[in-house]
Amino acid sequence: MGGGVAAFDCNQDDYPDLYVAGGETPAKLLINSGRQKLHFQHKSHPSTDLKAVTGAYPIDINSDGIVDLAVLRAGENILLKGLGNCQFESANEAWKYQASNRWTTAFSATWESESSLLKDSDVKNESKPIVQGRSNEPTMVFGSYVDRTDKDGPFGACDQHELYRMKKGSFGRPVMLSPGYCTLSILFSDWKRQGKADLRVSNDRHYYLHDGHDQLWRMQENPTLYSKAEGWQSFKIWGMGIASRDITGDGLPDYLLTSMSDQKFQVLKKGVQGPEYTDEAFKRGMIAHRPYFGDEGRPSTAWHAQFGDVNNDGADDLFIAKGNVDQMPGLAIKDPNNLLLQDKYGNFHEVGQQAGIADISRSRGAALEDFNRDGLLDLVVVNRRAALKVYQNVTEKSGQWIGIKLQQKGENTDAIGAWITVKHGKKTHHREVTIGGGHAGGSLLPQHFGLGSADSIKVQIAWPDQTVTKWLEYASGEVWTIMK
Repeated sequence: MGGGVAAFDCNQDDYPDLYVAGGETPAKLLINSGRQKLHFQHKSHPSTDLKAVTGAYPIDINSDGIVDLAVLRAGENILLKGLGNCQFESANEAWKYQASNRWTTAFSATWESESSLLKDSDVKNESKPIVQGRSNEPTMVFGSYVDRTDKDGPFGACDQHELYRMKKGSFGRPVMLSPGYCTLSILFSDWKRQGKADLRVSNDRHYYLHDGHDQLWRMQENPTLYSKAEGWQSFKIWGMGIASRDITGDGLPDYLLTSMSDQKFQVLKKGVQGPEYTDEAFKRGMIAHRPYFGDEGRPSTAWHAQFGDVNNDGADDLFIAKGNVDQMPGLAIKDPNNLLLQDKYGNFHEVGQQAGIADISRSRGAALEDFNRDGLLDLVVVNRRAALKVYQNVTEKSGQWIGIKLQQKGENTDAIGAWITVKHGKKTHHREVTIGGGHAGGSLLPQHFGLGSADSIKVQIAWPDQTVTKWLEYASGEVWTIMK
């Protein structure tokens, strides 16, 4: 399990760098030293060359404008404070982060407002948007897998999760989220555009056996689980990763959940008050349940998934990392990664082999980002017991593009929880800014939008405090920073 990668800019040169999990070998901080041709160079230091790392997520924890890292480990997690120029130091003691010795495989973060931290007895009707002021300090959840200390495990030995809230620059004792069902991906997301994020959890049924299912935690002072009576449907998958994007165009996030065999694509039902979803993976060609070449007929095993417009035609595409856990005989051994292109009707089509990314290594984490600032999304894939792969996008005929970077003064500098709306021609894109999801890694970079033939766009920002900008106009072909 594990093998995630964090993508972020640690030296503020506008070229994304990487922090890659190494498992038994040390993790590596890789500095992007390429421009036209991708090239990364290892920057060795005891603070980052850590062992037992399963993944990492970039986040500005103390809102000083310098990216920090939440490093997930099989053992004590470490919060690395960014010092600038790609230098880091452990801040566990300084921030009073009381890390446990759990096997951490998932992470997500949000900035809660005072109005969202309601007591159980004060929970209001959530069918109306919550009016909230600016949130102050981050809330972080570390998702655990199997309890390695359970002598009767690993089957039926799923561990609970830890929620930390920062107050006055330090973290107190964690709130335990229980039951846990062996999670491999979690994501804070405002699933109904109600003004606050709840926590979606994707779990691995291989170890929770018969009693578990995927979960949605309602965030309040004491988080509670959404129930069947509120619309949450119990479903059981071999949950590995979460990718979020508004694919349907209704202004709400949809969720791609990776698994063994078929994937799930969760779309909120129209007109419902609670979190009631339909699955449209098969309908849209996103099921990706078996290898697409060779004579391998056994089911696939999917891990990291990420949406992104790889040809800039104005429609988001989908990358899925694939790979057998080890030597599970009932599942495909030669299991190539997927690249699914979206057509104008909202259907997805496999092009992995034509694109040259059909690697059959045991892939885990990945990052689909523009690493050389040429407007094309490149790809980094972490493989188990095999070399890291870096793929440069060299598509010759592609559309226009734009990058949007949000910045706030004060707390929550990267505007986590904001929504970006982009209009060009007859198309409208809605994008939630989040930290979490994926498989054991994520990105903190400008939001990339493919624009087709559009030379300019109109953009509107709904900031985390629910204030909304006027419509702004920007030219394509650039990364634009919007300040609050």
